[in-house]
Amino acid sequence: MDMTTGKSGLDAAGLDTIFLEAHTYYSWLDKPVSVSLLRQVYDLARMGPTSGNCCPMRIVFVNTPEGRARLKPGLRPGNVDQTMSAPATAIIGTDMEFYKHIPRLAPHAVARIAVYEADQELAQRAAFRNATLQGAYLIMAARSLGLDCGPMSGFLHDVVDEEFFAGTSVKSNFLINIGYGNPASVRPRGDRFDFDEVCQIA
Repeated sequence: MDMTTGKSGLDAAGLDTIFLEAHTYYSWLDKPVSVSLLRQVYDLARMGPTSGNCCPMRIVFVNTPEGRARLKPGLRPGNVDQTMSAPATAIIGTDMEFYKHIPRLAPHAVARIAVYEADQELAQRAAFRNATLQGAYLIMAARSLGLDCGPMSGFLHDVVDEEFFAGTSVKSNFLINIGYGNPASVRPRGDRFDFDEVCQIA
């Protein structure tokens, strides 16, 4: 525990679960993921920070045979098997009109609504950046609850948007397959840059 803050960091097992021993999975054990567990995952992920508490992520959890049948036409061929066999797939969407919810989420910042309405490029950048952050939080939340993840971007955005987000201001961002990973599908971990290669202290 840091005696100056009273806060404790995760122990080694916690760091292993979320980061050091976690992997991307491409096949899955035959074990379902309940809706109640998906709710727990979201309830953790929603607490991660976004700029101005804008919270632009929207999710469709594909968790039924009917849902998988709807998603399949939007997948690129190389990703069909891993996605169709996943107990759940989160379609991470981005609400491009997130700023309409500022009065509820950030009532102190209602002046930003006019700014975003006047500058749609600014709004789209903020939406995409923050929804992507939230999708990453979802991965960490799932791992923290004992689940494994297979995030991916190999799909046809237009097809998925038409099937799952038609008539809304939401656009698909990326997919996360969620379940209990088959250890046989783990690939050797790729290299990572060392601190001194990509970081500076200014």
